[in-house]
Amino acid sequence: MADNSLAPSYSPNSSCFLRSRPNLITLAGRTSINLRLRRPIPSIKWENTTITGHDVAERQIGGGRRRWYWSVRCAAEGMERGMLMGGREAAAGEIAGALSTVPERYTVVALTALVMCLCNADRIVMSVAVVPLAAKFGWSSSFLGIVQSSFLWGYIFSSLIGGALVDKYGGKKVLGWGVALWSLATVLTPWAANHSTLSLLAVRAFFGLSEGVALPSMTTLLSRWSPSNERATAVGISMAGFHLGNVVGLLLTPIMLSTVGISGPFVLFSSLGLVWVATWAGRVTNDPKDSRFMSRTELKLIQVGKINSSADSSTSSSQRPSLGQLLSKLPSWAIIFANVTNNWGYFVLLSWMPVYFKTVFNVNLKQAAWFSAVPWGTMAFSGYLAGAASDRLIKVGYSVTLVRKIMQSIGFIGPGLALLCLNYANTPTTASVFITAALSLSSFSQAGFLLNIQDIAPGCAGFLHGICNSAGTLAAIVSTIGTGYFVQWLGSFQAFLTVTAGLYFVTALFYNLYATGEQVF
Repeated sequence: MADNSLAPSYSPNSSCFLRSRPNLITLAGRTSINLRLRRPIPSIKWENTTITGHDVAERQIGGGRRRWYWSVRCAAEGMERGMLMGGREAAAGEIAGALSTVPERYTVVALTALVMCLCNADRIVMSVAVVPLAAKFGWSSSFLGIVQSSFLWGYIFSSLIGGALVDKYGGKKVLGWGVALWSLATVLTPWAANHSTLSLLAVRAFFGLSEGVALPSMTTLLSRWSPSNERATAVGISMAGFHLGNVVGLLLTPIMLSTVGISGPFVLFSSLGLVWVATWAGRVTNDPKDSRFMSRTELKLIQVGKINSSADSSTSSSQRPSLGQLLSKLPSWAIIFANVTNNWGYFVLLSWMPVYFKTVFNVNLKQAAWFSAVPWGTMAFSGYLAGAASDRLIKVGYSVTLVRKIMQSIGFIGPGLALLCLNYANTPTTASVFITAALSLSSFSQAGFLLNIQDIAPGCAGFLHGICNSAGTLAAIVSTIGTGYFVQWLGSFQAFLTVTAGLYFVTALFYNLYATGEQVF
C-alpha cells in the first residue's frame, strides 16, 4: 500500500483516525492493511470501526531513522463497521465470531444449487419411469421420443417469456413461482399417465413451461449476489447441484419404482420442491442490498467487486435493446449457437442414456441407472472446477474474452472427441467411461457461453438467456425425437452420435471467431 493511501492523524492517546477507500478492500474473504508509521500505536480507528493490531515491527532504515510497521488483519465477512474491538483478546473474539458466520451470498448460492438439483431430478424421474410406462402401455420407440420431448414443448416458450420476467421482476419471484408450479406438475404426472396419453403430454408440457424460468433466474440472481471474481464459481456450484440432480434422480427413482410404485418418486420430489419454496420466500431477495440477513461489510464487498455493476442497475426498460438489436450482433449468435449445440448433445444423453444401456448392452434398469448416474457426478465436479479456474485466470490478469473462449473450446471439442470414441465401445464399462468424459468436459461450457450472457448484456441478460434457451430447446426437441427415429430406423445410436460430434466441432470454431467478453449491449 502506498504511503499516501491513508491519511493518519495522531493524538496523545495513541489513536489513529483513517479514511477508507472502496478499492482498498480485497475480495479474497479477508482484508489486510499494512501501515508505515513513525511510532507504534495501540489502536486504529477506521471510519466507525476501531481495530487493535497484533503485529508491530520496528525496522531500521538509512540515516539511523526508525519506522514502525503496523499490520492489521480483519475478517471481511460478517464484520459490521460499527463493531468496537477494544484489545487483542476482544479482537480475536470478534474475528472468530465473524468467521463463524456464513456469508449471506453463500446461503443464496447453496439454496440455488439445491433447487437446481431438484430441477433436474424432477426431469430424470420421467426419463427412468418412462421405461416401465412404455412396457405397460406398449409405446413404440418413436412415440417414446415424443413423450420424452413433451417436456420441451412448454420449455421452449417459457424460456423467452421467463427471461423477460426475470429482467422485470427479478429472479426471486420468478424462480419461486416456477418451482411451485413444476412441483405441482410433477405430482400430477402419474395420474395423467393413467388417465390418458393426451393428459400425460399436457402435464409434461406444463412441467416444461414451469421449469423454463430456472436457468435465466439463476444466472441473473447470482450475478447480482456475487462479486465479479466469484461469479463463475457461484454458477459452477449451482450447476453442480443441477448435475447432481441427475445422480439423485437416477439412483433413487428405480429403487422407489420397485418398492413404492410409479407415484413414489414423483410425490417425493414435488414435496421437496414445496419445502424449498417456503424457505426461499422468507430468506432471499432480488438484490443483496434489500436482504435483512446481509451485513454492511459483505454488501460493500459485493458492490466493490462488481464489474459492470453500473450497467446492471442503470439500464431501464426503455434503454434495453430490442430483439432485433440483440440478434444484430455476432457475439449474440455465438452464444445462441453454443446453447443450441450444448442442448442438442445434453438432451440426447439425458433422455436416452437409460434406454441406450438397455438396448445396446442389455443392462437392466437398475444397473443402467447406476451407469447413467456416474457421469453426472463427475460433471458436477468438473463444472465447479471450470468455474474456479475461470475466476482464477481472470483474477491473475487474463482477459474475459480469452477465458470464455478457452472454457468453451474445452466444453465442445472434448465431448465431440468422446462421442466419436463412444461409437467403438463394446462393453457397458467402456461406454460409461466415454460418456463420463463427454459430459465432464461439456460442463466447461458453463464457464463459457453461460457466463458470457452476463458479459455482453448485463442489463438484459434474462431476455438474452431466454432467447438462447428457446433456440436451444428447439434443438433439444429435434435431437430427442430424432434419436428415437434413428434408433428405430437404423437400430443403432452411432449415426446420431457422429452428427452430434460434428456439430460440437463446428460450433466451437464459430464461437472462437465471434464471441467476446466485453459489454455489447
